[in-house]
Amino acid sequence: MPDTPPVILGDEPGSFPHGVLAERHPAIIRQVRDAFPYDPERRRALDALLDSCVKGVIEPLPETAHDRERWTAWGLDTHTGRSWFDVPWLWSESYFYRRLLDAVGYFTPGPWQGIDPFRPAKLAELDAPETDAELAALDDLETRPAAERATALLHGSLWGNRADLGFRLSAEAPGTTDGTPALVVDDSDALWPLLTGTGTLCLIADNAGRELVPDLLLVDHVLTRRLAERAVLYVKPYPYYVSDATPADVIDALRRLRAAPGAAADCGRRLWDALADGRLALRAHPFAAAPLPFGELPADLRAEFAAATLTVVKGDLNYRRLVGDRRWPPTTPFTGLTAHFPGPVAALRTLKSDVICGLDAQTEAALTAAEGQRWRTSGTHALIQVRAWS
Repeated sequence: MPDTPPVILGDEPGSFPHGVLAERHPAIIRQVRDAFPYDPERRRALDALLDSCVKGVIEPLPETAHDRERWTAWGLDTHTGRSWFDVPWLWSESYFYRRLLDAVGYFTPGPWQGIDPFRPAKLAELDAPETDAELAALDDLETRPAAERATALLHGSLWGNRADLGFRLSAEAPGTTDGTPALVVDDSDALWPLLTGTGTLCLIADNAGRELVPDLLLVDHVLTRRLAERAVLYVKPYPYYVSDATPADVIDALRRLRAAPGAAADCGRRLWDALADGRLALRAHPFAAAPLPFGELPADLRAEFAAATLTVVKGDLNYRRLVGDRRWPPTTPFTGLTAHFPGPVAALRTLKSDVICGLDAQTEAALTAAEGQRWRTSGTHALIQVRAWS
């Protein structure tokens, strides 16, 4: 194990984290402000948050905040008064979304309580015409050999995290124009044997909308083919990172499936019934929106993942939390960085941030020669990494 690099901050101008804090967060505030007819109080709060993000410092939660004690335990007192750019990037990003929900009155009794500020964008994506064509592909998939169908659904879930692709029901990963591999690590041959027909599959979801649908299709495949007796889908307890899935988003996705024709509707009905009879469960633990790595899992979650046959960790943010939000040398073994996880774990992730591990030296060299460091964040490469429990 190499020396541990420092936690990623957002203080380096020109870096990917700095761009998220300096440009993306203000843009999100403006988009949210325009998406709803918020009252003057809410608009003033959004303007104040925008000003804070651009030139201010981290402020504490209101004294009356229901989760103030929890955020204090997560480091709020340590970071209050510091620049957004000078604290761990994972913490800064997470706290931004918590403050955004404060600004729009999500937790406050009143007309805006419980209103997801990102819901219009989520529904627009889920209801896009392209979704019909993608769901129609399931009809053809039903005629494919079992192994090909399984690979297609796994790759659908993997590439569904790439925002400009949606999901692709194909056994082949998308290619790249420069000849570098789109799939930079593929441990899928080690994934399927872990699903032995008994026990529980845990899936830690990432995004809602069209990106959640292929995750649900993968869960349906596991349950229908009796690769596991039960599945648990872990989502966020409240709106987070713009598109992260919440329980309401799961229901929206299931309704979208049930309303589609053909095989998609069959899948939606099976999943709906599985939720009703307990073979599929939803979990929205507060730690899902914590600004902390999975190395600090609370005891109840550790026990759940320890008892699982396999935990699948979806998406870029969850990957950062799984291996640690640090600029590891790309050849750092995945197994070592996930040794803290209490059970077998698989990561399905499209590369959208600087964090990466588990590459072989030849692959890293080819990627860097072709693209510099852009391959880390462009979303044109992905990985399937597995660490079996021994």
